[in-house]
Amino acid sequence: SCPYCVHVYRVIDKLEIDHIIEHRLTKYGNDWRADLRNRTGSTQVPCLFIDGEEMFESEDIIDWLHQNYS
Repeated sequence: SCPYCVHVYRVIDKLEIDHIIEHRLTKYGNDWRADLRNRTGSTQVPCLFIDGEEMFESEDIIDWLHQNYS
């Protein structure tokens, strides 16, 4: 339901890399949400982990995806 996540997902679909990106739903009460908070101190989405480092901003994520998968 997050519009920023939808934007990132559309790029993932366009680049046809959905099979290499692990998707995690972080709804309230979800174990993935707790994991995200434990790892980053935040539940902000979208979040992409690259070599263990988090990237939060959708435009930064999209730029990174294009640079690495286009």
